[in-house]
Amino acid sequence: MVHYELDRDTFLELRDFVYQQTGIYIQDSKKYLLENRLQKRLRENKFDSFKDYLYLLKYRKNQSELNYLFDAITTNETYFFREDKQLNLLINKIIPELLSKQQRVRIWSAACSTGEEPYSIAILINENREINPSKVEIIASDISNSALNSARRGIYSSYSIRKVPSHILKKYFTESNDFYKISDNIKRMIKLYQINLIDEKQMCFVRNVDIVFLRNVLIYFDDEAKKKVLSVLYDLMKDAGYLFVGVSESLHNVTTLFKPLMIDHTVVYRKVTG
Repeated sequence: MVHYELDRDTFLELRDFVYQQTGIYIQDSKKYLLENRLQKRLRENKFDSFKDYLYLLKYRKNQSELNYLFDAITTNETYFFREDKQLNLLINKIIPELLSKQQRVRIWSAACSTGEEPYSIAILINENREINPSKVEIIASDISNSALNSARRGIYSSYSIRKVPSHILKKYFTESNDFYKISDNIKRMIKLYQINLIDEKQMCFVRNVDIVFLRNVLIYFDDEAKKKVLSVLYDLMKDAGYLFVGVSESLHNVTTLFKPLMIDHTVVYRKVTG
């Protein structure tokens, strides 16, 4: 079986192209990972080299090929109820506070991967008797089309549901051959879209958002791309809206558009207004 070598110059061109398209910066140490993940695609297209593949990406404007590339460079590591302290803060404090002042709450899971995050939010909303699910809208998006298709199917491995309490698992999932299908009632609560966070036109499809989840995403961006994404988010969010990033992430020295708040020993950022 032929193995394609990704030479240094082509790698740099491909890295620049990926950055322009997604804001994701591929470090030198990831060169071989990229080379290996794209082998199958080069063989399927019977290319002679990575240069031929790069030419296809740059000049043929093939969206399906771009989708394949996006899938290859993104990591869909997630599971249900990840970083649960943030989810508890959302459900027990932030949503009730907002609903005491307004009719509806709009939440955006801005890099939802295969859907575990928005579905976790939907389940917890359903479990909270003080929240009327009809008053909460959940939008979920990702750059990866294959990840979104997985979210639409809503079928998960035991790894993804390993932190789901047994009573929740029984109530909202159907087990079959060691896989778990989420209930249609929960699936109907989520609106799924393919959105590239570095594409301002695509991002502007979502407006007037109260709460944004942008967890474990900005780590793949350089400072310039981070600032661009956060600036657009700022404009799309309602005044004093809330922003969640990963528990190991910080916006310190990145932006002053959002300020950190400590609530119940959990950090959440809030849009600065006035």
